[in-house]
Amino acid sequence: MMLGVAFAAGSSPSLAAGPDAGQGDSEGLLAHIDPELRDGARVLLAQGSMDWTRQELVALRGRIPPPPKSLASPSVERRVVPGGPGGPDVAVQVIGASAGGKARPALLHIHGGGFILGRPEDSTPLCQTIAAELDCLVVNVDYRLSPETPFPGPVEDCYAALAWLHRNADALGVDRSRIAVMGESAGGGLAAMVAIAARDRREIQLRYQVLIYPMLDDRTGSTRRVPPFIGRIGWNESGNRFGWTSFLGAPAGQGKPPRGAVPARVADLRGLAPAFIGVGGVDLFVEEDLEYARRLVLAGVPTQFQLTPGAYHGFDFIAPQSRPSRAFTAAWMSGLRAALA
Repeated sequence: MMLGVAFAAGSSPSLAAGPDAGQGDSEGLLAHIDPELRDGARVLLAQGSMDWTRQELVALRGRIPPPPKSLASPSVERRVVPGGPGGPDVAVQVIGASAGGKARPALLHIHGGGFILGRPEDSTPLCQTIAAELDCLVVNVDYRLSPETPFPGPVEDCYAALAWLHRNADALGVDRSRIAVMGESAGGGLAAMVAIAARDRREIQLRYQVLIYPMLDDRTGSTRRVPPFIGRIGWNESGNRFGWTSFLGAPAGQGKPPRGAVPARVADLRGLAPAFIGVGGVDLFVEEDLEYARRLVLAGVPTQFQLTPGAYHGFDFIAPQSRPSRAFTAAWMSGLRAALA
C-alpha cells in the first residue's frame, strides 16, 4: 500500500501484521527480515492488524497524521488541471518549475495507499528531492480514492494530469520526449495502468516507468495465496483484497476485470515504456512483481528489476537510512536519471 512518510516510524496504525501475529509468531517473521530493517518491522508488528470494512476505512482516514513539511526548495505550486472526458478537474502539485532556459525532463508522480488512502502531500519531500537531484519538473497528482471512485476514475485522473503535462510542455519548459511516470505500491499500479493507457491511446510516448513495489494483481491474497512469511509487514492479504475490491467495484480475483484495470492481467505488454521495478523479498507483491518484470522482458520491454532480500512493504520509508534502503533508492534513481538524460 505504501502510505508514504506520514506512516513512517509507527506514526499511525499498522496495516501490516498478520491476523494471528503473536509474540512468538512475530519473532519467527523477524528471522526473514534484514537485520537493519528489524526495528521498523517490530514497530509495525506491535501495532497489530485491522478489520477492513468501509466503516474502519473512514475511521482510519480520520486518524492519519498531518503530512510531512515540504523542503525549503524546490518550489511547490498547487494547480487544478482539466480532468478526463466527463470527469472533474484534477488537483496537482507542480514541483521545481523553472523560469525558462533549456527544456528539462518531467516526471508524473502517483502516491500510494492501496487505492483507498494517501495524499500527494505525503510524497512532496520525495518529489522535491527528485526534482532537485535530476533537474526535472515533477507533477504530483491528487487522484480520487476508492471505493468512492472506482476504476476507471483514479486512472483517468492520473492520465489527465499526464495529458496536461504533455500538452503544456512548452509553457512548463518540459521536453515532451523525456516524460516518465512513477509510483509506489498502489501508485506503482496506477503508474503501470497509465503507461498501458498511454500506449493504447497513442497520444503520449512515455520515456520510462518507475514502479516501486507496485500493486499489479488483484488475485494476490484472494485466489492466489502467499507463503506465511511473506506479506505480513507493511501490507497484507486482507488489506489487498479490500483495496482491489474497492478499486474494481467487484470482488478481487474473481471474474474478468475491466480492460486496463489490472496490469498483471493485460495480455499484451509489447510496446510499453522501459521500466524499473523494485520490491522487497518478503513484500506481499514480490511474486506478482517478479512475474510482471519477466513478462515485460519477454515482450521486448527494457526492464531493470531490483529485489531487496529481507525487505517488507514500504521499508525504504520506514528505515530510509538503512543500507538496504539506500541501495534500493540509489538503484531506481540511477535508472530514472539515465532514462531522462
